[in-house]
Parts: sequence; C-alpha cells; structure tokens
Amino acid sequence: MATGICRSDWHGWKGHDSDIMDHGLPFVPGHEVSGIIVEVGNDVTKFKLGDRVAVPFILSCGQCSMCSTHNRPTICEKQEQPGFSMYGSYAEYLALPRADRNLSIIPDSVSFIEAAALGCRFTTAFRAVVQQGGVASHTTVAIFGCGGLGLSCVMIAAAYGAKQIIAIDVSDLALEKAK
Repeated sequence: MATGICRSDWHGWKGHDSDIMDHGLPFVPGHEVSGIIVEVGNDVTKFKLGDRVAVPFILSCGQCSMCSTHNRPTICEKQEQPGFSMYGSYAEYLALPRADRNLSIIPDSVSFIEAAALGCRFTTAFRAVVQQGGVASHTTVAIFGCGGLGLSCVMIAAAYGAKQIIAIDVSDLALEKAK
C-alpha cells in the first residue's frame, strides 16, 4: 500500500484550494493512493476483499453531462477528490464513493508505489495530452519539464502514437529518462 505527495497537497495545506476550505477541519490530505480492499460496500460488485487497487485523483460520478455525454470524467461536475473534498490517503482507512466506477485492479507486476503515482500524474497528463492537446499520430508534442508529470505526458503521447515528442528540461538526467 502506498500514498504519495505532490504539489497539489502543498496548495491544499497552504489554503489555496476551496474544496479543502469548504470541507473544513479536521482534514486528512492524500490523493495519490493504492491499497488493498478491506471492506466492500453494498453497491460494490466489481471488487472483493483483498483486491489490490489504484485510486484516481478524480472520483467521477458517471451521470453528469461531462461524464455521460462528453466522456470527460476528469472534469466531472460532481467529482469527489480524496485529500480535498473528503478525507485522504494519509488516514488509516479510506472510504471511496462509486468504487465500481473509479477503482482499478493493480496487476501483480505493478507495485503499490508505482500504482499510487498513476491516479494523479497520469490522470493529469491524460487530460493535458489527450483531452486538451488532442494528440494523434500526425501531431508533434512538446513537453516542458520532465519530472513525474512531464514523463507521464511523454509516455501518454508515445502510447497515442504522436509523430514526434520533444522533451525539454534543464536536467540531463530528466532528459535521459524521457528517452
């Protein structure tokens, strides 16, 4: 089981995020998370006790127009966000709404640490590269900064068959990872 920390958490504890302000104190941060199911709600049909799962940053509803009509769950109108609109992954246990829609089984070949990074970084990168950028086989993609998010953008652009991917960073090590 793993949880990460990212710049969004910093914004939260600095008071820059209205979801946290609306939720109020006490509050528990953490939105990059993977774990093992220890209890299953009555409406859950796709998961069982002991399943290894990854959690996305945005827990979408599947019913609003952004989810159902536009297939844009990353901007769900009724989204929940662990660590922002609800208790997060630094709690001992995390109860997640709409589990059947939002959780994903982690293959045995993927560690909890790797899976925890997927829910935020890859969700954000997917929205940027695919939903906003419209990457396709004829496109050239430029990625400025090759940290965790930037490298996720590189991988998604490659997976979607971008014609050319240009990675830009001041760190030779980061650029090497982007190759």
